Amino acid sequence: MSVFLENEYEGTAGIDCEMIAGQVVEAAVDYVTCPFECEVNLMLVGNEEIHRINLEQRGIDRPTDVLSFPMIEYENPGCFDGLEEDPAAFHPDTGELMLGDIVISMDKAKEQAEAYGHSLEREYAFLIAHSMLHLFGYDHMEDEERAVMEEKQEEILQFVHYTRD
Repeated sequence: MSVFLENEYEGTAGIDCEMIAGQVVEAAVDYVTCPFECEVNLMLVGNEEIHRINLEQRGIDRPTDVLSFPMIEYENPGCFDGLEEDPAAFHPDTGELMLGDIVISMDKAKEQAEAYGHSLEREYAFLIAHSMLHLFGYDHMEDEERAVMEEKQEEILQFVHYTRD
């Protein structure tokens, strides 16, 4: 498994971003029982940069906490059947399944950790778990989908001990 972390954040995170990302990505991959070695790209930015990306990519004129850019279209969320037939889904050098990109605003992560009364580590881990589920094809546009994602996020976070306790 490869997690490529690009830190474009101009402030100080104050946490071990690389270690936490590795733990959560691995837990998410194991949770959905992905049969392949995987690759994920993670970029840490501030509110200004995520605002720019939001406007450019989604037409949303404000910063958000996290963005997910899946590389794979799943027939059903978390179903990996048939992917081995698509060579474009795998990195040509490593053979790893290229799941996609995650962009996290560390400014928003800090704001939300304070607002929700939990640690920055927990908020950062939550944003990665949430995004990993998007990279596996899950969504939260409908109430039923939202409930499924929320349950899965919490189970991943419990596995790596980033709980609200």
